Amino acid sequence: MVKQVSSRDTAAVAYDVDMANRLREILASEPGVVEKPMFGGLAFMVAGHMAVSASRQGGLLLRVDPAQTDTLIVDPRASRFVMRGREMDGWLRVDIDAHATDDELDRWIRHGVDYARSLPPK
Repeated sequence: MVKQVSSRDTAAVAYDVDMANRLREILASEPGVVEKPMFGGLAFMVAGHMAVSASRQGGLLLRVDPAQTDTLIVDPRASRFVMRGREMDGWLRVDIDAHATDDELDRWIRHGVDYARSLPPK
């Protein structure tokens, strides 16, 4: 079950609610997942680390192993996340929408969850 920080915190949404609901469904069986507003989207935290977020720009913001960045951006839907004009290894924007299958979405989510679980808990 995904723990919500507070329904009050997510009342004024700027992210894709349908995508957030799909993430919530896929992550429901994942232990210790907490959702939290972050970066203007709705982030799903694992052991205190962001794994995946329903982005305010649509699609996903995904935290991955920085060493996998080059491999993952081969997919045309994925690109390095840009923060303050700088591309960030280990952070991806994934242009995926409601037409993506659960398997496609789960594949991306798994990268984020696996990486978050590899880090020491906060």
